[in-house]
Amino acid sequence: MNSQTKAYVCALITVGLWSTIASASKLTLRYLSPAELLLYAAGVSCVVLFTVILVLKKLSSLSRLNRKDWLISLQFGLLNPFLYYLILFKAYDLLPAQQAQIINYTWAITLSLLSIPLLGQRVVGMQWLAIGVSYVGVLVIATRGNLWSMQFENPFGIGLALLSTVIWALYWILNTRDKRDPVIGLFLNFVCALPWIAGYVWWTEGIRLPVWPGLAGAAYIGFFEMGVAFVLWLMALKLTDNTAKIANLIFIAPFASLFFIHFLVGEEIHASTLVGLVLVLGGLAIQSFCRHAGEHGDDLSGDS
Repeated sequence: MNSQTKAYVCALITVGLWSTIASASKLTLRYLSPAELLLYAAGVSCVVLFTVILVLKKLSSLSRLNRKDWLISLQFGLLNPFLYYLILFKAYDLLPAQQAQIINYTWAITLSLLSIPLLGQRVVGMQWLAIGVSYVGVLVIATRGNLWSMQFENPFGIGLALLSTVIWALYWILNTRDKRDPVIGLFLNFVCALPWIAGYVWWTEGIRLPVWPGLAGAAYIGFFEMGVAFVLWLMALKLTDNTAKIANLIFIAPFASLFFIHFLVGEEIHASTLVGLVLVLGGLAIQSFCRHAGEHGDDLSGDS
């Protein structure tokens, strides 16, 4: 296989793994609390990421870490995985999986909004349309199509799902300033977050021995969602000759996820969910088009 084919394979495997996470989270939350799920999944992820570091022969990078690196990891770890996954898993616990997972996909729109005050970027024209279309999609999903009633089945759960997108977008904005190796950085974030997570579980509900279905689900999420998928996605981006070709594959994930949610979790997929999903992805597609058009325009002006 050439590099581009390998990139497609890595990306498609990643998308396939991401497509199962909503179902895995919902099923595992039948046996564990959101905080417990995060604790055990993060522990597994630390083992997976450390193994990847060994395989990639990057262990020497850990010995060169300084105090600043650890302080950065403490801050990043508080955002991700601690706050982000704690809030996201709580949203999955309160909402139907089909609602929580689609709202979570609006994080790229949230990123655009946060980029205005934090990065000084401007949002103009079609980008505002993209934001509007995506959030109308969220309203369609949250109200099950009864837009005019504005009655939400679980307002708190919807709020948590939206808050998770804010934390995730904020994490990636701050992460642009992190010059460390991505795998090393993520491993340190998870290691530094474990005391936060364990302390929170102990303080709020006490640490108990999980039943095996809950532990198996947490291991699956920690191994794939928080570990392998991240590494495979990085490999895909490194191997591809066109990032857009790989990035566009992400649009497959929510549709595949609904398939698993229906057949594994047993949720009936509502028509409003499909309409809302089309609107959310439509907004993301408009945003992507605007971004690429802007980059192309910058290239043209540079050439002239």
